[in-house]
Amino acid sequence: MSLLFSPLTLRGVTARNRAWVSPMCMYSSEKGRPSDWHLVHLGSFARGGAGLVMQEATAVVPEGRISPEDAGIWNDAQAEGYARINRFIHDQGAVTAIQLAHAGRKGSTYAPFRGKGSVPADEGGWKTVAPSAAAFGRYDVPAEIPAGDIPALVQAWVEAAQRAVAAGFDVIEVHAAHGYLLHEFLSPVSNLRTDAYGGDLEGRSRLLVEIVDAVRAVIPDSAPLLVRVSATDWVPNGLDVEEVAQVAATLKGHGVDLIDVSSGGNHPDQKITLGPGYQVPFAARIKQVSGLPTAAVGLITEPRQAEQVLAEGSADAVLLARALLREPSWPLRAAHELGDHVEWPPQYDRGRFPQ
Repeated sequence: MSLLFSPLTLRGVTARNRAWVSPMCMYSSEKGRPSDWHLVHLGSFARGGAGLVMQEATAVVPEGRISPEDAGIWNDAQAEGYARINRFIHDQGAVTAIQLAHAGRKGSTYAPFRGKGSVPADEGGWKTVAPSAAAFGRYDVPAEIPAGDIPALVQAWVEAAQRAVAAGFDVIEVHAAHGYLLHEFLSPVSNLRTDAYGGDLEGRSRLLVEIVDAVRAVIPDSAPLLVRVSATDWVPNGLDVEEVAQVAATLKGHGVDLIDVSSGGNHPDQKITLGPGYQVPFAARIKQVSGLPTAAVGLITEPRQAEQVLAEGSADAVLLARALLREPSWPLRAAHELGDHVEWPPQYDRGRFPQ
């Protein structure tokens, strides 16, 4: 059996394989609630053989959305909508995960297919918040979060995690990447604070550690806790992989089970060096320093490429996005190419149809 199609167990959850669905924003929610689009979109990946299917960045508070059409889990009605989707994904044999997020200074923006820039209040926008009153590019300037408001922010993650567990999610991921709130706190280019939540790496990572501790305390011990990070800001004097690896090593002692490694998103002047598997070396370095399992993402498109990432020990799982949008049954094709036997949905059993 290939490594790609060997099971991976984290705590009490076993994914049937290591071809996982990366969280992808669909900008198709109404008041934060998932729709039939999400059922079909996410369900197709489970039907197509993915081992883990992750719900998109899901806001823990209304002002934590990227756009007015973003997903949320700040109330019970939203959680009920995910329960239906999770039941279908489980029926297809896949593990379910959710990425809990807050967009910070990159919130209140138009969905990509609706426009660009910050959404004004009369069109459903809101005042954004961030570690410091520093805007992302031409977006509106956010309000700096007072230190006294941080406990309520941590509590929002706690309540969102509790709802996620009640809705049937097997795995919880905390989003600390792509220039959103927790990444903004981690990075020196966006965190200009001089209090306990700024300054050196310990201060800049304090909020992430507090949220991880609080979430870990309220989810089942059997439930894996993941954190997505941006390994580098791709700008001079920004966050880099060595600092992120140190943060990951700290998180290992706070109950995190795997680091989901991406990069960028926190500065409009970033210069990304793109290429097949361009973020894999970051996953390898973070795994080496922290001792935690990692997942790699970014221009991983071919089965043998994914297998090589695992065989080299750079990561323990691969997360796919565009490849799955193009081909939701990518895992089934990958199994065939790698010589593995996997069960197709019985409805698709080719023996039932004439050649």
